Amino acid sequence: MTLTLPPLTFTGSLDRSAVVPATRLLADLVERPEVAAAWDAESSCAGMSVGALAWHLVNQPRRLVEVLSGPAADVAPITVDEHYARAAWIQQDLDGPANTGVRDRSEQEAAAGATAAAAAARDVLTRLDDVLGAAPDAVVLPWTGAALSADDFVVTRLLEIVVHSDDLASSVGLTTPQFAPEALSPVVRLLTDLALRRHGQDAVVRTLSRPQRAPESIAAF
Repeated sequence: MTLTLPPLTFTGSLDRSAVVPATRLLADLVERPEVAAAWDAESSCAGMSVGALAWHLVNQPRRLVEVLSGPAADVAPITVDEHYARAAWIQQDLDGPANTGVRDRSEQEAAAGATAAAAAARDVLTRLDDVLGAAPDAVVLPWTGAALSADDFVVTRLLEIVVHSDDLASSVGLTTPQFAPEALSPVVRLLTDLALRRHGQDAVVRTLSRPQRAPESIAAF
């Protein structure tokens, strides 16, 4: 059942600076020797090597810098829920072109190695403060042509950082980084909202409070 909910936006309710310590945790994880040692092994993400996953993770704050450094949007921004409703990678299965494209690009980048990935993570970390402070109110996503508010776009990258940090840590037997509430809370809110829209009130409430009546999954994607 699809639940009708108000449009979701984080504009004006987000501490953008939360992405800086989140990226620092990301960089610490990518630098771990366990990641380098398992570079060519399959990760917890099916069909993606540990190295490809590490680069995909590093690319999240890099994409943030790229987009927030671009021109201000000259069209009205869409909401976060509309952004995900349009996302091709959600609409397609794992073998769809949007998902295979991500894996292929990440595998190509993985050829640069673990040291290069760690250096890229540290480099983007030095740039985030300035970029966040100078970002326009709304930005255009080059890969879709749609606009998002800067705050909403930051939350989409925080979600990627939190989720894929867990993927990478589990791939190599490490403890998942523990993110600060300022970074984790908007991600949990976004995942919950998307799960509500996809599965409905009863499924989410029962999973959180009545596991004996809960469905098998309330995955947001």
